[in-house]
Amino acid sequence: MAEQKTNVMRVLEQKKIAYTPHEYPHGTEPVDGVTVAGIIGKDPKSVYKTLVARGTSKTVYVFDIPVDGELDLKKAAKAVGEKSIAMVHVNEITAITGYVRGGCSPIGMKKQYKTVFHREAEKLTTVTVSAGKIGAQVELAPRDLFSLVRAVTADLITED
Repeated sequence: MAEQKTNVMRVLEQKKIAYTPHEYPHGTEPVDGVTVAGIIGKDPKSVYKTLVARGTSKTVYVFDIPVDGELDLKKAAKAVGEKSIAMVHVNEITAITGYVRGGCSPIGMKKQYKTVFHREAEKLTTVTVSAGKIGAQVELAPRDLFSLVRAVTADLITED
């Protein structure tokens, strides 16, 4: 089966950023990230999920955290200088990002929102994020990804 290029892959190729595509079997519903990491043979700490939130200022933010982590809303708000933030409603995801829930990527959204990765991503050789559709992931160097989406890093996840 020929690999289907996603918008994310086209953006990476246009910017001449090296990446490794990963595909996994799926139905119409999103698969949880830890399961995806297992299917593609990656440590869940190196596979990141993309979460979209809105601050009290009504500004939209993108947070990327390991699939086995949970976003700490207080830490996330502090990272972007907001009093508080809340996750955007699932039915708003496509309108805001251009992606469906479970296929949301920090790369190639409708607009470039302020993007924050959990700080541990800086220490990784590669980080894997959604390729923009359910069933597809891209793996690339964190520095290339951060540069492309103008991301900053901060402590974002709840402590165990």
